[in-house]
Amino acid sequence: MRVAGIGCRAGAPLAALEEVLDALPGPVDMLATIPERGKEVLRLARARRMDLRVIPSAHLAGIATPTQSGRVAALYGTGSVAEAVALVACGPGGRIVAGRVVSADGSATAALAEGEE
Repeated sequence: MRVAGIGCRAGAPLAALEEVLDALPGPVDMLATIPERGKEVLRLARARRMDLRVIPSAHLAGIATPTQSGRVAALYGTGSVAEAVALVACGPGGRIVAGRVVSADGSATAALAEGEE
């Protein structure tokens, strides 16, 4: 299974979410995000007719990610929301296959993880 983890600012435009999803290589089976961004990412899931898994923010603490953001670490205990939710959604053994990409306007991020679940 290949999961695109999506992070974004509140109110991020659908175009920015589509931009980062389209920047990821290969097929994507599912989207994942945190509850705080569920409304924004749900628009993307509906537009692309994809499943969305919402990962509780507390489950991100301690997840090691290739990208490190001090602001995200202070808020969620991980370096990247996009990378962490993708890994958690993939389950044990999940691995990042495409690191975090950022939309041109800076309002959205995405990363791709692959796993067995």
